[in-house]
Amino acid sequence: MNFWAVLVAAVAAFVLSGAWYAGFGKQLARLSPAYTGEGRSPAVTAVVEIVRNLVLALVVAGLTMFVDIGGWTDAVLLAGAVWIGFPVMILTGSVFHEKVPAKLAAIHAGDWLIKLLAVTLIVGLWR
Repeated sequence: MNFWAVLVAAVAAFVLSGAWYAGFGKQLARLSPAYTGEGRSPAVTAVVEIVRNLVLALVVAGLTMFVDIGGWTDAVLLAGAVWIGFPVMILTGSVFHEKVPAKLAAIHAGDWLIKLLAVTLIVGLWR
Protein backbone atom coordinates (compact mmCIF):
# COMPACT_ATOMS: atom_id res chain seq x y z
CA MET A 1 0.00 0.00 0.00
CA ASN A 2 1.33 3.40 -0.97
CA PHE A 3 0.77 5.60 2.07
CA TRP A 4 1.60 8.77 0.10
CA ALA A 5 -1.26 7.89 -2.25
CA VAL A 6 -3.54 7.36 0.75
CA LEU A 7 -2.59 10.77 2.14
CA VAL A 8 -3.02 12.52 -1.22
CA ALA A 9 -6.37 10.78 -1.72
CA ALA A 10 -7.59 11.84 1.73
CA VAL A 11 -6.63 15.47 1.07
CA ALA A 12 -8.21 15.37 -2.40
CA ALA A 13 -11.44 13.97 -0.94
CA PHE A 14 -11.42 16.68 1.73
CA VAL A 15 -10.98 19.47 -0.84
CA LEU A 16 -13.53 18.06 -3.30
CA SER A 17 -16.09 17.49 -0.56
CA GLY A 18 -15.61 20.98 0.81
CA ALA A 19 -16.12 22.48 -2.64
CA TRP A 20 -19.16 20.27 -3.22
CA TYR A 21 -20.90 21.34 -0.03
CA ALA A 22 -19.91 24.99 -0.48
CA GLY A 23 -21.72 24.92 -3.81
CA PHE A 24 -24.88 23.55 -2.21
CA GLY A 25 -24.90 25.78 0.89
CA LYS A 26 -28.23 27.50 0.24
CA GLN A 27 -30.00 24.28 -0.74
CA LEU A 28 -28.65 22.49 2.34
CA ALA A 29 -29.93 25.27 4.61
CA ARG A 30 -33.41 24.95 3.06
CA LEU A 31 -33.43 21.17 3.38
CA SER A 32 -32.12 20.66 6.92
CA PRO A 33 -31.85 22.72 10.09
CA ALA A 34 -28.42 21.13 10.62
CA TYR A 35 -27.08 23.52 7.98
CA THR A 36 -28.54 26.73 9.41
CA GLY A 37 -27.00 28.97 12.03
CA GLU A 38 -23.67 28.41 13.67
CA GLY A 39 -22.02 25.07 13.21
CA ARG A 40 -18.99 23.54 14.84
CA SER A 41 -15.72 25.41 14.68
CA PRO A 42 -14.00 25.21 11.27
CA ALA A 43 -10.84 23.82 12.87
CA VAL A 44 -12.66 20.94 14.57
CA THR A 45 -14.64 20.24 11.41
CA ALA A 46 -11.47 20.16 9.32
CA VAL A 47 -9.77 17.69 11.67
CA VAL A 48 -12.80 15.39 11.80
CA GLU A 49 -13.20 15.45 8.03
CA ILE A 50 -9.51 14.81 7.34
CA VAL A 51 -9.62 11.80 9.68
CA ARG A 52 -12.83 10.51 8.06
CA ASN A 53 -11.30 10.86 4.59
CA LEU A 54 -8.07 9.22 5.73
CA VAL A 55 -10.04 6.20 6.96
CA LEU A 56 -11.95 6.12 3.67
CA ALA A 57 -8.71 6.26 1.67
CA LEU A 58 -7.15 3.48 3.74
CA VAL A 59 -10.17 1.21 3.28
CA VAL A 60 -10.36 1.89 -0.45
CA ALA A 61 -6.60 1.34 -0.81
CA GLY A 62 -7.05 -2.05 0.84
CA LEU A 63 -9.92 -2.87 -1.50
CA THR A 64 -7.91 -1.88 -4.57
CA MET A 65 -5.14 -4.23 -3.49
CA PHE A 66 -7.61 -7.04 -2.81
CA VAL A 67 -9.32 -6.77 -6.22
CA ASP A 68 -6.05 -5.94 -8.02
CA ILE A 69 -6.98 -2.76 -9.88
CA GLY A 70 -5.45 -2.94 -13.36
CA GLY A 71 -6.21 0.52 -14.70
CA TRP A 72 -8.48 3.53 -14.52
CA THR A 73 -11.54 1.63 -15.81
CA ASP A 74 -11.17 -0.92 -13.00
CA ALA A 75 -10.84 1.92 -10.50
CA VAL A 76 -13.99 3.64 -11.81
CA LEU A 77 -15.94 0.36 -11.72
CA LEU A 78 -14.84 -0.30 -8.14
CA ALA A 79 -15.75 3.24 -7.09
CA GLY A 80 -19.19 2.84 -8.68
CA ALA A 81 -19.79 -0.52 -7.03
CA VAL A 82 -18.76 0.77 -3.61
CA TRP A 83 -20.87 3.92 -4.11
CA ILE A 84 -24.01 1.97 -4.99
CA GLY A 85 -23.41 -0.72 -2.38
CA PHE A 86 -22.82 1.56 0.58
CA PRO A 87 -23.63 5.31 0.53
CA VAL A 88 -26.49 4.99 -1.96
CA MET A 89 -28.08 2.14 0.01
CA ILE A 90 -27.64 3.96 3.33
CA LEU A 91 -29.02 7.20 1.91
CA THR A 92 -31.96 5.39 0.29
CA GLY A 93 -32.77 3.89 3.68
CA SER A 94 -32.63 7.31 5.33
CA VAL A 95 -35.07 8.70 2.76
CA PHE A 96 -37.45 5.77 3.14
CA HIS A 97 -37.27 5.10 6.88
CA GLU A 98 -36.34 8.47 8.37
CA LYS A 99 -38.07 10.76 5.89
CA VAL A 100 -34.83 12.55 4.98
CA PRO A 101 -35.61 14.78 1.98
CA ALA A 102 -34.60 13.06 -1.26
CA LYS A 103 -32.85 16.23 -2.44
CA LEU A 104 -30.68 16.24 0.68
CA ALA A 105 -29.81 12.58 0.16
CA ALA A 106 -28.99 13.31 -3.48
CA ILE A 107 -26.56 16.06 -2.44
CA HIS A 108 -24.84 13.64 -0.06
CA ALA A 109 -24.83 10.91 -2.73
CA GLY A 110 -23.10 13.26 -5.16
CA ASP A 111 -20.46 14.09 -2.57
CA TRP A 112 -19.81 10.39 -2.00
CA LEU A 113 -19.57 9.73 -5.72
CA ILE A 114 -16.91 12.36 -6.34
CA LYS A 115 -15.01 11.34 -3.20
CA LEU A 116 -15.02 7.66 -4.08
CA LEU A 117 -14.02 8.30 -7.68
CA ALA A 118 -11.11 10.52 -6.64
CA VAL A 119 -9.91 8.25 -3.86
CA THR A 120 -10.22 5.06 -5.88
CA LEU A 121 -8.42 6.53 -8.87
CA ILE A 122 -5.59 7.92 -6.75
CA VAL A 123 -4.96 4.87 -4.57
CA GLY A 124 -5.80 2.39 -7.32
CA LEU A 125 -3.45 3.82 -9.91
CA TRP A 126 -0.66 5.14 -7.69
CA ARG A 127 0.45 1.88 -6.10
